[in-house]
Amino acid sequence: MTYGIGIVGAGMIAPFHLEAIRGLPNAQAVGIMDHGSGKGHEIAPDLDPTGADDIEAFLARSDIDVVAIATPSGSHLDIAVAAAKAGKHCIVEKPIEITLPRIDAMIAAHAAAGTALGGIFNTRYTKGAQLLKRTVEAGRFGALTFASSVGPWWRDPDYYQSSNWKGTWAMDGGGALMNQGIHSVDLLQWLVGSPVASVSGRIATTAHPYIETEDTSAATLQFESGALGTIACTTSMWPGHFRTLILGGTDGTAVLADEGLLFWQFREETDEDQAIRDELLALPSAGVGASNPAAGVDARGHRAVFADFLGALEAGKTPSINGNEARKAVAIIRAIYESAETGGAPVNLD
Repeated sequence: MTYGIGIVGAGMIAPFHLEAIRGLPNAQAVGIMDHGSGKGHEIAPDLDPTGADDIEAFLARSDIDVVAIATPSGSHLDIAVAAAKAGKHCIVEKPIEITLPRIDAMIAAHAAAGTALGGIFNTRYTKGAQLLKRTVEAGRFGALTFASSVGPWWRDPDYYQSSNWKGTWAMDGGGALMNQGIHSVDLLQWLVGSPVASVSGRIATTAHPYIETEDTSAATLQFESGALGTIACTTSMWPGHFRTLILGGTDGTAVLADEGLLFWQFREETDEDQAIRDELLALPSAGVGASNPAAGVDARGHRAVFADFLGALEAGKTPSINGNEARKAVAIIRAIYESAETGGAPVNLD
Protein backbone atom coordinates (compact mmCIF):
# COMPACT_ATOMS: atom_id res chain seq x y z
CA MET A 1 0.00 0.00 0.00
CA THR A 2 1.12 3.54 -0.73
CA TYR A 3 0.16 5.98 2.02
CA GLY A 4 -0.88 9.50 1.10
CA ILE A 5 0.64 11.97 3.54
CA GLY A 6 -0.50 15.54 4.10
CA ILE A 7 1.91 17.92 5.82
CA VAL A 8 0.45 20.52 8.17
CA GLY A 9 2.90 23.40 8.60
CA ALA A 10 5.36 25.07 6.26
CA GLY A 11 8.17 26.24 8.51
CA MET A 12 11.84 25.25 8.65
CA ILE A 13 11.25 21.54 9.29
CA ALA A 14 8.55 20.97 6.65
CA PRO A 15 11.00 20.52 3.73
CA PHE A 16 12.72 17.73 5.65
CA HIS A 17 9.38 15.98 6.12
CA LEU A 18 8.74 16.34 2.40
CA GLU A 19 12.16 15.01 1.43
CA ALA A 20 11.79 12.09 3.85
CA ILE A 21 8.39 11.15 2.46
CA ARG A 22 9.54 11.39 -1.15
CA GLY A 23 12.39 9.00 -0.42
CA LEU A 24 10.06 6.16 0.61
CA PRO A 25 8.57 3.61 -1.80
CA ASN A 26 5.30 3.28 0.14
CA ALA A 27 4.59 6.97 0.72
CA GLN A 28 3.42 9.88 -1.37
CA ALA A 29 3.22 13.50 -0.29
CA VAL A 30 -0.20 14.64 -1.48
CA GLY A 31 -0.71 18.02 0.19
CA ILE A 32 0.75 20.73 2.37
CA MET A 33 -1.18 23.15 4.55
CA ASP A 34 0.51 26.47 5.27
CA HIS A 35 -2.31 28.35 7.03
CA GLY A 36 -2.43 30.79 4.15
CA SER A 37 1.17 31.98 4.38
CA GLY A 38 2.00 30.88 0.85
CA LYS A 39 5.11 29.05 2.03
CA GLY A 40 3.58 25.72 1.10
CA HIS A 41 3.74 26.74 -2.55
CA GLU A 42 7.41 27.66 -2.14
CA ILE A 43 8.23 24.29 -0.55
CA ALA A 44 6.13 22.08 -2.81
CA PRO A 45 4.53 23.95 -5.73
CA ASP A 46 3.40 20.65 -7.25
CA LEU A 47 1.15 19.70 -4.31
CA ASP A 48 -2.56 20.40 -4.27
CA PRO A 49 -2.99 23.48 -2.04
CA THR A 50 -6.59 22.60 -1.07
CA GLY A 51 -7.22 23.48 2.56
CA ALA A 52 -4.35 25.93 2.82
CA ASP A 53 -6.06 27.67 5.74
CA ASP A 54 -8.84 25.21 6.65
CA ILE A 55 -7.81 22.19 8.72
CA GLU A 56 -11.23 20.55 8.45
CA ALA A 57 -11.17 20.73 4.65
CA PHE A 58 -7.61 19.45 4.59
CA LEU A 59 -8.46 16.49 6.83
CA ALA A 60 -11.55 15.67 4.76
CA ARG A 61 -9.42 14.85 1.73
CA SER A 62 -9.76 11.20 0.76
CA ASP A 63 -6.20 11.01 -0.57
CA ILE A 64 -4.70 11.74 2.88
CA ASP A 65 -4.10 8.66 5.06
CA VAL A 66 -1.48 10.15 7.38
CA VAL A 67 -1.09 13.70 8.69
CA ALA A 68 2.44 14.92 9.40
CA ILE A 69 2.33 17.79 11.89
CA ALA A 70 5.13 20.35 11.53
CA THR A 71 3.57 23.38 13.22
CA PRO A 72 4.68 25.26 16.37
CA SER A 73 4.89 22.87 19.32
CA GLY A 74 1.96 24.20 21.32
CA SER A 75 -0.45 23.84 18.39
CA HIS A 76 -0.05 20.07 17.93
CA LEU A 77 -2.94 18.99 20.19
CA ASP A 78 -5.83 20.51 18.24
CA ILE A 79 -4.52 19.26 14.89
CA ALA A 80 -3.83 15.76 16.19
CA VAL A 81 -7.26 15.43 17.80
CA ALA A 82 -8.96 16.70 14.64
CA ALA A 83 -6.95 14.20 12.62
CA ALA A 84 -8.06 11.35 14.88
CA LYS A 85 -11.71 12.38 14.54
CA ALA A 86 -11.24 12.40 10.76
CA GLY A 87 -9.81 8.87 10.89
CA LYS A 88 -6.29 9.92 9.93
CA HIS A 89 -3.08 8.51 11.37
CA CYS A 90 -0.77 11.17 12.76
CA ILE A 91 3.01 11.60 13.00
CA VAL A 92 4.15 14.65 14.94
CA GLU A 93 7.37 16.66 15.01
CA LYS A 94 9.18 16.98 18.36
CA PRO A 95 8.08 17.72 20.99
CA ILE A 96 4.86 15.84 20.40
CA GLU A 97 3.25 18.51 22.63
CA ILE A 98 4.40 20.80 25.43
CA THR A 99 2.57 19.43 28.50
CA LEU A 100 1.66 15.94 29.66
CA PRO A 101 -2.13 16.55 29.81
CA ARG A 102 -2.04 17.74 26.19
CA ILE A 103 -0.05 14.68 25.12
CA ASP A 104 -2.40 12.39 27.01
CA ALA A 105 -5.38 13.97 25.23
CA MET A 106 -3.72 13.24 21.88
CA ILE A 107 -3.02 9.64 22.88
CA ALA A 108 -6.60 9.17 24.08
CA ALA A 109 -8.08 10.64 20.89
CA HIS A 110 -6.15 8.29 18.64
CA ALA A 111 -6.81 5.30 20.88
CA ALA A 112 -10.54 6.02 20.69
CA ALA A 113 -10.38 6.45 16.89
CA GLY A 114 -8.25 3.35 16.32
CA THR A 115 -5.66 5.43 14.49
CA ALA A 116 -1.90 5.50 15.06
CA LEU A 117 -0.06 8.36 16.76
CA GLY A 118 3.70 8.72 16.42
CA GLY A 119 6.42 11.18 17.33
CA ILE A 120 9.61 12.19 15.56
CA PHE A 121 13.01 11.73 17.19
CA ASN A 122 15.23 11.48 14.12
CA THR A 123 18.51 11.52 16.08
CA ARG A 124 17.81 7.98 17.30
CA TYR A 125 18.58 6.81 13.79
CA THR A 126 22.15 8.03 13.38
CA LYS A 127 24.73 5.29 12.97
CA GLY A 128 26.38 6.18 16.28
CA ALA A 129 23.12 6.19 18.26
CA GLN A 130 22.02 2.87 16.76
CA LEU A 131 25.42 1.36 17.59
CA LEU A 132 25.19 2.53 21.21
CA LYS A 133 21.67 1.12 21.58
CA ARG A 134 22.77 -2.31 20.31
CA THR A 135 25.78 -2.19 22.62
CA VAL A 136 23.67 -1.38 25.68
CA GLU A 137 21.25 -4.18 24.82
CA ALA A 138 24.16 -6.60 24.41
CA GLY A 139 25.28 -5.80 27.97
CA ARG A 140 28.78 -4.70 27.01
CA PHE A 141 28.76 -1.76 29.42
CA GLY A 142 28.17 -4.10 32.32
CA ALA A 143 26.08 -2.31 34.92
CA LEU A 144 25.46 1.20 33.61
CA THR A 145 26.53 3.61 36.33
CA PHE A 146 26.51 7.04 34.66
CA ALA A 147 24.98 8.75 31.64
CA SER A 148 25.33 12.36 30.54
CA SER A 149 24.12 14.47 27.65
CA VAL A 150 25.32 17.99 26.84
CA GLY A 151 24.00 20.28 24.12
CA PRO A 152 26.22 23.42 24.19
CA TRP A 153 24.51 25.42 21.48
CA TRP A 154 24.02 29.04 20.43
CA ARG A 155 21.14 30.92 18.83
CA ASP A 156 21.48 34.46 17.48
CA PRO A 157 18.89 37.04 18.59
CA ASP A 158 17.12 36.98 15.23
CA TYR A 159 16.31 33.30 15.75
CA TYR A 160 13.91 34.35 18.50
CA GLN A 161 12.99 37.83 17.35
CA SER A 162 11.95 36.72 13.85
CA SER A 163 9.31 34.42 15.34
CA ASN A 164 6.22 35.09 17.44
CA TRP A 165 6.34 31.72 19.21
CA LYS A 166 9.95 30.64 19.83
CA GLY A 167 11.04 31.22 23.40
CA THR A 168 7.46 31.46 24.67
CA TRP A 169 5.89 29.21 27.29
CA ALA A 170 2.53 29.13 25.53
CA MET A 171 3.72 27.82 22.15
CA ASP A 172 7.34 26.64 22.57
CA GLY A 173 6.63 25.09 25.95
CA GLY A 174 10.11 25.98 27.13
CA GLY A 175 13.44 27.01 25.71
CA ALA A 176 16.80 25.31 25.35
CA LEU A 177 15.47 22.13 26.95
CA MET A 178 12.08 21.75 25.28
CA ASN A 179 13.01 22.97 21.80
CA GLN A 180 16.70 22.24 21.20
CA GLY A 181 17.62 19.91 24.06
CA ILE A 182 14.75 17.49 23.73
CA HIS A 183 16.77 15.34 21.32
CA SER A 184 19.52 15.05 23.94
CA VAL A 185 16.98 14.16 26.63
CA ASP A 186 15.31 11.57 24.43
CA LEU A 187 18.57 9.95 23.36
CA LEU A 188 19.75 9.69 26.95
CA GLN A 189 16.62 8.03 28.31
CA TRP A 190 16.26 5.77 25.25
CA LEU A 191 19.86 4.57 25.33
CA VAL A 192 19.97 3.94 29.08
CA GLY A 193 16.73 1.99 28.85
CA SER A 194 15.92 2.34 32.55
CA PRO A 195 13.20 4.93 33.34
CA VAL A 196 14.22 8.18 35.01
CA ALA A 197 13.08 8.05 38.64
CA SER A 198 13.82 11.61 39.74
CA VAL A 199 15.42 14.85 38.59
CA SER A 200 16.82 18.00 40.11
CA GLY A 201 17.31 20.97 37.84
CA ARG A 202 18.02 24.65 37.35
CA ILE A 203 17.23 26.90 34.42
CA ALA A 204 18.24 30.46 33.57
CA THR A 205 17.91 33.07 30.85
CA THR A 206 21.45 34.35 30.50
CA ALA A 207 22.05 35.61 26.94
CA HIS A 208 18.59 36.31 25.51
CA PRO A 209 16.75 38.55 28.00
CA TYR A 210 13.89 39.21 25.57
CA ILE A 211 12.58 35.59 25.69
CA GLU A 212 10.23 34.16 28.33
CA THR A 213 11.91 30.79 28.62
CA GLU A 214 15.35 29.49 29.51
CA ASP A 215 18.42 29.57 27.28
CA THR A 216 20.55 27.63 29.79
CA SER A 217 19.70 24.51 31.78
CA ALA A 218 21.40 21.89 33.92
CA ALA A 219 19.97 18.89 35.74
CA THR A 220 20.94 15.75 37.59
CA LEU A 221 19.02 12.52 37.17
CA GLN A 222 18.59 9.24 38.99
CA PHE A 223 17.44 6.25 36.97
CA GLU A 224 15.36 3.43 38.40
CA SER A 225 18.34 1.14 37.86
CA GLY A 226 20.35 3.24 40.32
CA ALA A 227 22.53 4.87 37.68
CA LEU A 228 23.07 8.62 37.89
CA GLY A 229 23.11 11.12 35.07
CA THR A 230 23.29 14.74 34.01
CA ILE A 231 21.70 16.86 31.29
CA ALA A 232 22.86 20.32 30.21
CA CYS A 233 21.32 22.12 27.24
CA THR A 234 21.84 25.72 26.16
CA THR A 235 21.41 28.22 23.38
CA SER A 236 23.67 30.67 25.22
CA MET A 237 27.17 29.36 24.36
CA TRP A 238 28.66 31.11 21.34
CA PRO A 239 29.53 29.76 18.83
CA GLY A 240 28.02 26.42 19.86
CA HIS A 241 29.59 23.04 19.29
CA PHE A 242 28.79 19.37 18.94
CA ARG A 243 26.36 17.60 21.25
CA THR A 244 27.94 14.88 23.40
CA LEU A 245 26.46 11.87 25.14
CA ILE A 246 28.41 9.71 27.60
CA LEU A 247 27.48 6.20 28.66
CA GLY A 248 29.66 4.50 31.25
CA GLY A 249 29.49 1.33 33.28
CA THR A 250 31.48 -1.31 35.06
CA ASP A 251 32.74 -2.81 31.80
CA GLY A 252 33.03 0.06 29.34
CA THR A 253 32.60 3.68 28.35
CA ALA A 254 31.55 5.34 25.10
CA VAL A 255 31.18 8.99 24.14
CA LEU A 256 28.94 9.99 21.25
CA ALA A 257 29.60 13.32 19.50
CA ASP A 258 26.70 14.18 17.21
CA GLU A 259 26.79 11.29 14.72
CA GLY A 260 30.29 10.01 15.51
CA LEU A 261 32.32 8.85 18.50
CA LEU A 262 34.89 10.53 20.73
CA PHE A 263 35.65 7.44 22.83
CA TRP A 264 34.99 3.68 22.58
CA GLN A 265 36.59 1.31 25.09
CA PHE A 266 35.40 -1.92 26.72
CA ARG A 267 36.91 -4.33 29.21
CA GLU A 268 36.38 -7.21 26.79
CA GLU A 269 37.64 -6.11 23.37
CA THR A 270 35.95 -7.68 20.34
CA ASP A 271 37.12 -8.05 16.76
CA GLU A 272 34.76 -5.24 15.72
CA ASP A 273 35.92 -2.59 18.19
CA GLN A 274 38.92 -1.35 16.25
CA ALA A 275 36.89 -1.20 13.05
CA ILE A 276 34.27 0.86 14.90
CA ARG A 277 36.97 3.25 16.12
CA ASP A 278 38.48 3.51 12.64
CA GLU A 279 35.11 4.39 11.11
CA LEU A 280 33.43 6.56 13.71
CA LEU A 281 36.09 7.97 16.03
CA ALA A 282 36.60 11.61 15.08
CA LEU A 283 36.35 15.12 16.49
CA PRO A 284 33.51 16.97 14.73
CA SER A 285 34.55 20.34 13.34
CA ALA A 286 31.16 21.84 14.25
CA GLY A 287 28.01 20.58 15.82
CA VAL A 288 24.92 19.68 13.84
CA GLY A 289 22.54 22.54 14.56
CA ALA A 290 24.94 24.04 17.10
CA SER A 291 24.43 27.62 15.94
CA ASN A 292 22.11 27.25 12.94
CA PRO A 293 18.98 25.09 13.37
CA ALA A 294 19.06 23.99 9.72
CA ALA A 295 22.81 23.48 9.35
CA GLY A 296 23.94 19.93 8.79
CA VAL A 297 20.41 18.57 8.98
CA ASP A 298 19.23 16.14 6.33
CA ALA A 299 16.20 13.92 5.89
CA ARG A 300 17.79 10.54 6.67
CA GLY A 301 16.67 10.39 10.28
CA HIS A 302 13.19 11.67 9.46
CA ARG A 303 12.95 9.12 6.65
CA ALA A 304 13.80 6.32 9.09
CA VAL A 305 11.08 7.51 11.49
CA PHE A 306 8.50 7.70 8.71
CA ALA A 307 9.58 4.27 7.42
CA ASP A 308 9.13 2.71 10.86
CA PHE A 309 5.73 4.41 11.28
CA LEU A 310 4.40 3.27 7.90
CA GLY A 311 5.88 -0.20 8.33
CA ALA A 312 4.02 -0.51 11.63
CA LEU A 313 0.76 0.55 9.95
CA GLU A 314 1.28 -2.04 7.23
CA ALA A 315 1.95 -4.77 9.79
CA GLY A 316 -0.79 -3.73 12.20
CA LYS A 317 1.78 -3.02 14.90
CA THR A 318 2.65 -0.07 17.13
CA PRO A 319 5.28 2.36 15.79
CA SER A 320 8.58 2.34 17.69
CA ILE A 321 8.10 6.00 18.63
CA ASN A 322 4.41 5.96 19.48
CA GLY A 323 2.65 8.59 21.56
CA ASN A 324 3.68 7.07 24.88
CA GLU A 325 7.30 6.78 23.76
CA ALA A 326 7.37 10.39 22.52
CA ARG A 327 5.89 11.46 25.88
CA LYS A 328 8.91 10.29 27.90
CA ALA A 329 11.30 13.12 27.02
CA VAL A 330 8.61 15.73 27.66
CA ALA A 331 7.89 14.17 31.07
CA ILE A 332 11.57 14.49 32.03
CA ILE A 333 11.75 18.09 30.82
CA ARG A 334 8.56 19.10 32.62
CA ALA A 335 9.96 17.56 35.81
CA ILE A 336 13.16 19.60 35.41
CA TYR A 337 11.09 22.76 35.01
CA GLU A 338 9.09 21.86 38.11
CA SER A 339 12.30 21.30 40.06
CA ALA A 340 13.72 24.63 38.86
CA GLU A 341 10.64 26.44 40.17
CA THR A 342 11.53 25.22 43.68
CA GLY A 343 15.23 26.08 43.45
CA GLY A 344 16.33 22.61 42.40
CA ALA A 345 14.42 20.36 44.79
CA PRO A 346 14.16 16.75 43.54
CA VAL A 347 11.03 15.84 41.59
CA ASN A 348 9.93 12.23 41.21
CA LEU A 349 8.58 10.98 37.91
CA ASP A 350 5.59 8.64 37.83
